[in-house]
Formats: sequence, structure tokens, C-alpha cells
Amino acid sequence: MTQSLSLSAPASSLPAEKQVAPQAEFVLQIVWRISVGILVLLLLIVATLVYLGDLYTPGSTVGYNLGLAGGLMMLTLLLYSLRKRFRALDRLGAMNSWFRFHMFIGIAGPMLVVFHSTFSLKSMNGTVAFMSMLLVVLSGVVGRFIYRHIHRGLYGRKLTVSATLGDISTSIERLSSVFSLQADIEPRLRAFQEFALAPSSSFFAGMRKFITLHSRARSLSNEIRSEIRPALVQRGTDMRLSRSQIILEYKIAKEHINTYLDAIVKAAQLSRWERAFSLWHLVHIPFLYLLIISGIVHVIAVHMY
Repeated sequence: MTQSLSLSAPASSLPAEKQVAPQAEFVLQIVWRISVGILVLLLLIVATLVYLGDLYTPGSTVGYNLGLAGGLMMLTLLLYSLRKRFRALDRLGAMNSWFRFHMFIGIAGPMLVVFHSTFSLKSMNGTVAFMSMLLVVLSGVVGRFIYRHIHRGLYGRKLTVSATLGDISTSIERLSSVFSLQADIEPRLRAFQEFALAPSSSFFAGMRKFITLHSRARSLSNEIRSEIRPALVQRGTDMRLSRSQIILEYKIAKEHINTYLDAIVKAAQLSRWERAFSLWHLVHIPFLYLLIISGIVHVIAVHMY
């Protein structure tokens, strides 16, 4: 009997939580997406009413307080940078909690400022402050995207080359039963690993590999899974497994193949994502300071004139 992928193991032998967990996770994802969709729809409705309904002005009590709250929230974005740089602040909470706070404030603050403006720009200083805010938000979205490629999950630990190579070794051990289904599966996966981890001959060749590697991995996964499906069905028939057991074995094989290929892609792309994240910092931090300065100028101009 092999490790976690044994074609002779009946579905009932698997722990109950491993069978239920994927379904529960799928339901949670659906509920989350529906909730986000409803929230976005409500915000769009309110935004339309604010823009067309003349409910308040930027200088009214409601508009002023929205701008004040949004401005103060964005000012607290600097706290995350201070927390990262000063060890004396370690007792104030874990970095992943601060990162969640940073992301929430980075969305909620600008949103309040947009509603403060009633979706119209009527002064030069207000326009500069608003455009600076958009630059910070957009660069934050880009940074979030890059961040996810160099950490385990959105709030997980930073990936290292040794960790990604360890993931590859662990994944290859789980593929022994998949290899037994067809003789050329292991050589094809090994060839993809060698191609992905091999140094590129030039900068442009490296960029081409970086851009296309994920799609190549998905294509290879689809090819292998389409080829092993008949073999799984035949083996299940020979062993008198039920249809649900055969489907379960196929899902396990699919998971192990994708996990292995994803580990290879992460290991091959990690250095470039780290370089991109370093370059992103050089852009995002000046944008943040530009936002703070332009926001202060805007507040002074509003109260003086």
C-alpha cells in the first residue's frame, strides 16, 4: 500500500473530515462570494444615490466627517511601517494581524474619502489629493497580488527556496500510485521540473518562461489527468470499486498532480516575485508619503479658504 494515494484504499477508510472538508470549504467560498457581491451592489446603490441625489456636499457635516474619518484612517497606514521597523513594538501584536489591519484600512479609508468627495472634484488641491490616493490604492492592489506569490497564503510565512524544494520532494513521494498508471507520467513530470528550474539563457527567455510557466503546468496537468482517467476506471472495475470510490481516487490523483506542479512553479518563480516585491516597495512608499502630504495640504486649504 502506498502513502496517501492508494488506489486499493476504499473511500470509507479515509478520515471523515478529509471527505467533508472540501465540500465545507466550497460552501464557505460560495457564501463569501455572494456576501461580497451583495456588499458591492449595496455600495454601488449608495454611491449612485450620493452622486445623483444631492444628499450632502463635501463641506456639509456628513461630508466633512466622512473625509475626516477617511483621512485619519489612511494616516494610520504609517503604523504598519513603524510596526515592521521597530522591535520595541513587537508586543503590540503579530505582524499578520497588523497586515490585516493595514489592508482593511487601505480599502475603507479611501472609500470614505471617495464618498466624502461625492464623486466630483472641484478644486486643484482636492484633485491632487484624490489622485494620490488612487495611486496608493492601485499600488496596494498590485502589492497584494505580488505578496501572495512569496508567502504561504495571504497571511502566511514568507516562502524560501529550501521550503519550495521541500514541497516538491514531498509532492513527488505522493505520486507513486499515479506513476503506476502509465509509464511515461513520471518522465514527463521530471522533464517539466528540469525545464522550470533550469537557468534561462537570457533575460527575455527567463521572462517568457516566467509568464508562461503556470499555463504550461495547467496544460500538462490536464493532459495527464485525461490520460489516467481511463486507467483509473479500468483498475476500479477490476478491483470492483464503486463509482464514488473511483471518482474519489481521481480527485486525489488530481490534487497530488496539481500540488506537485504548483510547487515547481513556485520554486521556479520565487526569485522573480521577490525582486518584483522589492521594486514595488520603491514605488509604493513614495506614493504613500505623497498622499499624506497632499492630504494635509488639502485639509489646510479647506480650512483657510
